[in-house]
Amino acid sequence: MAKAYWIARVDVRDAERYKDYVAAAKPAFEKYGANFLARGGAITELEGKARARNVVIEFPSMQHAVDCYNSPEYQIAAKIRQEVADAEMVVVEGA
Repeated sequence: MAKAYWIARVDVRDAERYKDYVAAAKPAFEKYGANFLARGGAITELEGKARARNVVIEFPSMQHAVDCYNSPEYQIAAKIRQEVADAEMVVVEGA
């Protein structure tokens, strides 16, 4: 079974409230086996317009990744994130 990856590109508008998102999302990430590979580190813009925060999260499978996003636990966190940040998120199946 191939692993899957959340790739999120985020501009945070309210850093204090974003901490609430991080705390609220933690139970879902733990439940679905999330492993953070990159979380808001330094970036080098190569092409296009980059966002300030970039996150790559590995999951055991595509199903785990999608189920995590759709879970009641994560949807509570997503509502907070949507209020305090602009983002694009995709799930990519690993090779």
